[in-house]
Amino acid sequence: MLNRKIQNVIKEYFTSNSNKILIIDGARQIGKSFIIRHEGQIQFPNYIEVNLLEDKMGERIFANVTSTVDFYMRLSSVAGDKMGDKYDTLVFIDEIQAYPELLTLLKFLKDEDRFTYIVSGSLLGIALNQTLSKPGGRIRVERMYPLDFEEFLWANHIGEEVIAFMREQFVQRQSLNEALHNKFLSLFKQYLFIGGLPDAVNIFVETQNVRRVRETHDEILNLYKEDAAQYSLEHSLKIKRIYELIPSYMENKKKRVYFNKIEGKKGGRSSNYEEEFEYLVRSGIAIDVLAISNPVFPLIESAQKNLLKLYLNDVGLLSQLLFQHNISAVLDDHNSVNLGSLYETAVASELLAHQHKLYYYDNKQKGEVDFLIDDYDTLSIMPLEVKSGKDYTIHRALDKFIANQNYHIVNAMVLSNERVVRTENAITYIPIYYVMFL
Repeated sequence: MLNRKIQNVIKEYFTSNSNKILIIDGARQIGKSFIIRHEGQIQFPNYIEVNLLEDKMGERIFANVTSTVDFYMRLSSVAGDKMGDKYDTLVFIDEIQAYPELLTLLKFLKDEDRFTYIVSGSLLGIALNQTLSKPGGRIRVERMYPLDFEEFLWANHIGEEVIAFMREQFVQRQSLNEALHNKFLSLFKQYLFIGGLPDAVNIFVETQNVRRVRETHDEILNLYKEDAAQYSLEHSLKIKRIYELIPSYMENKKKRVYFNKIEGKKGGRSSNYEEEFEYLVRSGIAIDVLAISNPVFPLIESAQKNLLKLYLNDVGLLSQLLFQHNISAVLDDHNSVNLGSLYETAVASELLAHQHKLYYYDNKQKGEVDFLIDDYDTLSIMPLEVKSGKDYTIHRALDKFIANQNYHIVNAMVLSNERVVRTENAITYIPIYYVMFL
């Protein structure tokens, strides 16, 4: 079984007697249901699971629920022998976005407090927007993501002692020795190939069968496209088109979205595709990174929604689209292969999993810096540059960015394959695997 960081959140919730219902939100196929089911069956003698997406496509037992009494009656029709009390009964409502109106009911279920509830869903933000009466202070939403690099290390039997040692080395800005560096750089490149979707990671750990891993990636890519078809025909076609274009954006010198290429129409603007971008980001299958031209802490004050970059939510999916089952393209050093888009995607998903809001620097005269994050310790901006090749010391836009005294940059980082950690002119060079400690 894969250990996930969200487990601690779920365990704490089960024993906290909280006055809110916990909702785990995130993309499909990232392990939400599995981890809730695992922890719920351990903690509660009576475990009840209701998958509303399956219900909507099948018997529709929970469609058009009008009250808590109505809900209890329908619940009893599928699990009447397991309905005890709050302390011995967990009701897991899975895929709640299938019936957005049930989000309103959560408030009343919690007020009556008859059972312990936990909920999971995708597109929760959109579902809440479709709900006339929101559950207000009766829900707590936690976002879940594919396995980050540290969780990937756990899956590959890397012990916590080694990771703790690495974390201390990072804090002290120290390098690993050559042997450890080579090991963790190799694991990071495996992560670029496998990604963090649980089914792919499990297959890799258990079988090392590359083709089976890629078959899983294909299935999930197709699932994400099929999910988009639940929208109206007009929106679903645009969503699929934008999603399919993401790898090509990564190959451009400027990796941002070009709106006029989505439908091949001149004059395309971000406002023409607001619903489509909202779907991709809210569903968790894409990561948006907004442009900043005049960085001010906090960054949210100067973000530009009309200039953005999009990344796939999982680097394994991107490597499947780019290289299919050819592992040497990712694992070996080929001068002809540029892995920059994979490295950036891995960093974007890692930073997002660590609760960072993501931005990038875009200036016509001064160039582009890959990522900007808020540095709350120094109340300033931290620029990050991601390098996959040997030219990691060449970063003209970053140099100009740091030199601008109006930006008050205290710390900047370049992440690359280089082992040695060092600081020069306010720039700290760190190995790419240290991203898990940012």
